[in-house]
Amino acid sequence: MDVSRVCSELVAIKSENPPGSTKEVTEYIGNTLEGLGLSFQITDDGFGRANIFTDYKNKPLMFMGHLDVVPAIGEGWDNDPFSGEISDGYVHGRGSTDMKGGCAAILCALSETLNKGFTPSCNLCFVCDEESGGNAGVNYLLDKRLIRPCDCIIAEPTPCMNPAIGQKGLFRAEISFTGEPGHGSLYPAFGVSAIMKSFEFLNFIKELHQKDYMNETSLEEIINNSSDVLSEIYGIPDSGEILRKITYNPGKICGGEEMNIVAQRCFLSLEMRIPWGCRINELKEELSKHNSSPNINTIEMCDPNLTCPSEKIVAIACKEIERVYRKKSCPIVQWAASDARYLREKGFNAIEYGPGDLTTMHGKNEKVSVENLKKSVEIYAGIMSEYCT
Repeated sequence: MDVSRVCSELVAIKSENPPGSTKEVTEYIGNTLEGLGLSFQITDDGFGRANIFTDYKNKPLMFMGHLDVVPAIGEGWDNDPFSGEISDGYVHGRGSTDMKGGCAAILCALSETLNKGFTPSCNLCFVCDEESGGNAGVNYLLDKRLIRPCDCIIAEPTPCMNPAIGQKGLFRAEISFTGEPGHGSLYPAFGVSAIMKSFEFLNFIKELHQKDYMNETSLEEIINNSSDVLSEIYGIPDSGEILRKITYNPGKICGGEEMNIVAQRCFLSLEMRIPWGCRINELKEELSKHNSSPNINTIEMCDPNLTCPSEKIVAIACKEIERVYRKKSCPIVQWAASDARYLREKGFNAIEYGPGDLTTMHGKNEKVSVENLKKSVEIYAGIMSEYCT
């Protein structure tokens, strides 16, 4: 199997989320697995959100990928976002990095392993909605116990030398503020503006961002390595602050009734990434008690999470990366979140490692290099072989 061709064909199958249908791409993977002589199961929620997975009992390893991609508007792209064009040493298009390239590498690595005469040492699992929270995907499979704890590699794009073994915590909330309306000509002498309350609250969030949180000594080296990697990829000065501090994004804000009325209501959608050393329940309580009197509706929250660096899957992944690239590999922790958080909560030793151009992820002209794809296949096949022995 040619990994660049498989990646190209996966990119050409639209699976934008929203709306979130992965039925067609699931059928493609099913046909591929049938061609390899493997059985599989498919779940579908009735709206096209389909998952596909193998269920070979008591396997010590699982490879996971997600089939949904973020939406792409063709304006500003050099090529059609769903062309899957292969040119200049890259596969181009939405999802090539996040993460149909990783899915293609999984399928090709399994094909290579089978061609060498090995019995599969792993299960495969491809889910439908990582980009929108995982309720119909990984969480559905976990709730139904269709997948069970084991060592796991999620083929999310990572730096080529660095498997990701942990993630910052996550807090997402819809926050509302209530003011006292009045004639706009009299404000601020008369009336209380809900919009201004939201600004006061965001200034408080900015103050929280200035606080450094203490990390466990055992994490210090990994966080330092992760900061160096982050700085190298994105050119962000003082990138260590991203991993040691609360980061935040007020993704959406709306409020007010009319230009001449002191705003009675304002609504804020807020996302915060939580560093190790910060207790998320205490943080939520602190937010609730702020003097702007916000009403906080929690959408999602989870603590920072980590797969122990001494786990077998971490050691083997680093070993195989070093074998292929002939350079030192070291694990890192992430500034973002993925399905790994749900797996770790249920007892999986989950890490992330996969091909991709991180600077184009979720952006225009997303791409993945053919060389990166091929080396990922070699690394995955090596890991599969290690678990066969």
